[in-house]
Amino acid sequence: MPRYYFDLCDDSGLYPDDEGLELPSIDAARQEAAHSLADMLRDAVRDGTGRAVRQMSVAVRNDVGPVIRVKFGLV
Repeated sequence: MPRYYFDLCDDSGLYPDDEGLELPSIDAARQEAAHSLADMLRDAVRDGTGRAVRQMSVAVRNDVGPVIRVKFGLV
């Protein structure tokens, strides 16, 4: 199975994934990225920083390079 890495990014910085996950498909990686972003947003709201956060994203890459990115942003 291919290995996908999920790099997290928000207003305070970039947090690269050094371990990754083995997933069966790009669709599975897309779903994992969406769940990760939802978890980031939920955590920001719960700890009170949600109003301060303007942007969050999860960039998915494999051993070759970038694959997809899911983003949240306030206008």
